[in-house]
Amino acid sequence: MKGLSGEYICIIAVERTRIRMRRLGLFMLLTALVLSADLSAQDPAFSQFYSNQLYLNPALAGSANCPRLALNFRNQWPGIQSTYVTYSASYDQYVQGIHGGLGIQAYHDRAGSGVLQTNSVSGMYAYQLAIDKNISVKAGIQATYYNKSIDWSQLTFGDMIDERYGFIFPTNETPIEKPVNKLDFSTGFLVFTDKLYLGLAAHHLTQPDESFFASTESRLPRKYTAHGGAVIPLNSRAPEDGSVSPNIIYQRQGEFNHLNLGLYVNKGPITGGVWYRWGDALIFLVGLYTEAFRFGYSYDITVSRLGTQTAGSHEISVTMMFPCPKKTKRLRMMKCPQF
Repeated sequence: MKGLSGEYICIIAVERTRIRMRRLGLFMLLTALVLSADLSAQDPAFSQFYSNQLYLNPALAGSANCPRLALNFRNQWPGIQSTYVTYSASYDQYVQGIHGGLGIQAYHDRAGSGVLQTNSVSGMYAYQLAIDKNISVKAGIQATYYNKSIDWSQLTFGDMIDERYGFIFPTNETPIEKPVNKLDFSTGFLVFTDKLYLGLAAHHLTQPDESFFASTESRLPRKYTAHGGAVIPLNSRAPEDGSVSPNIIYQRQGEFNHLNLGLYVNKGPITGGVWYRWGDALIFLVGLYTEAFRFGYSYDITVSRLGTQTAGSHEISVTMMFPCPKKTKRLRMMKCPQF
């Protein structure tokens, strides 16, 4: 077998270098975002807003009255290397003795194939009050402890590159070894009737400093959410025949704004929905609904300048409903979408 010529070996080395440089560009972009002192971070975003109610608004804790367990998974932009993957789990129920709902939620977020990781656990309480026979209000508070860390071993830098052999040198960059551990607070408000609902929420009230360096400051901006919608029966004489539900959600965090317009159609155990996240994505959703179990799947089609190379976003939700304690007082429930 003949050996490869020096020219051919050089071509292979150049091509490998090009591939490595493309990968470097992605890592460098993430590194610049992580290490920038002027970074304005954003919370992970879910497309099935009402399948993850405690994440949307702490005032929704206990809104189903009976015990509820919700699990959520989101894979954002899998077509791009170093994607975003988020897991969420929550439990909540109404507790008659304290006249409100209790909830707990945890989530894990991985960005850049695990380079940047965030772990969070929250506890919340939402007081519920009936104003009259038609209108109820809920006011919620939330306390969160979270950890944010960087896996330095996965980062690559320009001074590690050899023109022929790629990444072979150690970097002179100072490694980050200490994670960020912070306590955070949020609040929310909700007013609803049998057919209408309107909520407001403010997350990160104290704007915790997330900088990995003692000499710099990087505050997590407050996130403001306004959401509302209605449930309109397809047949006013037989509400169980199905309904349509128009919705609007507006969120602002730092310099970022998101306007979401959505419509659900419920017929029997099947729910279908479509959302438009203004200038960003078109979201299609299908769900299966029973009294004890709910399953939802949604797919985001990217309509921004990122284009089809993102391969969209996938999201799955599973919710399990448990029987109410026998002595629990029946309260007005918020009739909102379940996905």
